[in-house]
Amino acid sequence: MQDVLATQAAYWLGVLGLLVGSFLNVVVYRLPKMMERQWDADCAQSAGQTPAPLAPLNLMVPRSACPHCAAGIAWYDNLPVLSYALLRGRCRHCRASIGLRYPLVELSSALLFAFCGWRWGLGATALAWCAWSAGLLSLALIDWDSTFLPDTIVLPLLWLGLIGADLQWTGLRLEQALWGAVAGYLSLWSVYWVFKLVTGKEGMGYGDFKLLACLGAWLGWQSLVPIILMSSVIGAVVGIALKLQHGLRAGDVMPFGPFLVGAGFACLLGQALGYPLWMP
Repeated sequence: MQDVLATQAAYWLGVLGLLVGSFLNVVVYRLPKMMERQWDADCAQSAGQTPAPLAPLNLMVPRSACPHCAAGIAWYDNLPVLSYALLRGRCRHCRASIGLRYPLVELSSALLFAFCGWRWGLGATALAWCAWSAGLLSLALIDWDSTFLPDTIVLPLLWLGLIGADLQWTGLRLEQALWGAVAGYLSLWSVYWVFKLVTGKEGMGYGDFKLLACLGAWLGWQSLVPIILMSSVIGAVVGIALKLQHGLRAGDVMPFGPFLVGAGFACLLGQALGYPLWMP
């Protein structure tokens, strides 16, 4: 009976994950543009200038459109994964290729949500972890594309982790979540300042501190060492490979957030399956 309930929960949350994944594609694409617009407007106001009027842009407006021909995408062409498969990865109007990342994000979100349903069933705990998973997935993609880690996602996730611990959703006591957040922030903050004092350069952004604090709030301080080790090693390997292929951004910049997120997911998986990646 328990297996049947777990399967049902995984199915329904997996379906929800497909829908959320479709929305995450919008968030990943538009949120950095919204941030840049706000920064430009703030700079113009600081200089005593009137910001130039722009067409509305938020997570709801304008409606989704093909980036090649600007034709609006009808609801039946916007069904997660299914529409991509039926259209064979091309725009209905101009037949331009649609990036494979769109269905991959939807499938990734569905798998993460299904895992939460299988592990925690249908309830507040599973939904909290689904929110965490969706937030981290969007942060990883935004950081990879733009090197931004928006506070509008990181900080609510951090607070939700502390609230979730108090409500017994995350398996941590509130003090464990609190000190996990503190240790997560201070560990990378200390590395940042040591690196800056030695080299005179900034090795990472403040968003990375907040992201690790968020991971500590959800997974506990014990998870921080394996998260930092995994993300640093894998990030170094990927960075070296990209540098050899001249694939790094100007200034040899590579975002660290996606590797922190990947390590966080690995720790969650190990913990949920009874094989934590740290010593008890």
